[in-house]
Amino acid sequence: MDFSFNSDQLLFQDSVRSFFINEVTPERIRELWQTDSGRCDRLWGQLVELGLTALTVPEPYGGLGLGALDCVLLAQECGYAGLPEPLVETMLVAVPLLVELGPAHEALKQDWLARVAAGQARLAVCEPGNPLVSDAHVADLLLLSHAGELHAVPRAAVELVRNASLDPSRHLYQVSWTPTAATCVARGDEAAQLLARAFERGALGCAAQRLGLAKRMVDLAVDYSFERKQFGKPIGSFQAVKHLMANVAVRIEFAKGPLYRAAHAVAHGEAAQALAVSHACLATSEAALLAARNAIQAHGAMGYTWEVDLQIFMKRAWALDKAWGDPALHKARVRTALFEQGLAIGAGATF
Repeated sequence: MDFSFNSDQLLFQDSVRSFFINEVTPERIRELWQTDSGRCDRLWGQLVELGLTALTVPEPYGGLGLGALDCVLLAQECGYAGLPEPLVETMLVAVPLLVELGPAHEALKQDWLARVAAGQARLAVCEPGNPLVSDAHVADLLLLSHAGELHAVPRAAVELVRNASLDPSRHLYQVSWTPTAATCVARGDEAAQLLARAFERGALGCAAQRLGLAKRMVDLAVDYSFERKQFGKPIGSFQAVKHLMANVAVRIEFAKGPLYRAAHAVAHGEAAQALAVSHACLATSEAALLAARNAIQAHGAMGYTWEVDLQIFMKRAWALDKAWGDPALHKARVRTALFEQGLAIGAGATF
């Protein structure tokens, strides 16, 4: 199976990377930490101008109609840049969840999807099993689950309580609201399936961001190792430091295959997508956590200080390691999938 990307996808990735390099700098991220919302309307407007909020919105609603396979490279770049804005959650989770609602909610879809594509509205979505909702404070519509139901709730109908996060760029909120028949958009098996597919896309988005974060931490450590000198030589010339970064580079390369395989599985709705997504989550988690640890080692005591930019990406990697399923959950899903596959093969075997 060929998982290589076409020229248009790679060109779009290059364009997004160039934009992030110029606009989403560590200095700008630090400035947003000092604001109440932690978000920048001007930056979100720039993302809208690039067409990023319209990527997964179907063409009839004013979007580009792209899928998970088209977005995975962009999610990587969001991780590499440490983008504070909830772009990945919007294009990979919230918008597709709204798109998949039944025909009875066509008016809701017509209204909100067009506004999201045009940058006139933002969405937030709950992570199944997580009581905290990311970026609920800037969302105009929240997609929330309750007692086996899925609800679309306007922000005016909810009360928010901020919860502290390890990552200053992540804004997490406890959401208090009253479910009503008017806000319910799916229930029973339909709601369960919608949320299950949303979980796979959310986990895929986290995995892609972790891969980008791992690469950024390696780049920061390599740059620092050439600037820092000991015994009259850059510490990057020492074999021990080289090995620290080489070990991470190997993990990053080995994580790319599972990640792109998972994106293909999600984009095509494969039956084994849960296995592919969890495999990608575990591979990228290992790469990101090792990158954080080894980058700190390469920086020495400087790696723990507030002034060094490494902390921006290190904290994001630690926070995302527990988002959309922690490693224990994904290991359990892989184990279950492989065990069931083994039983199926055994049941069909002939001797």
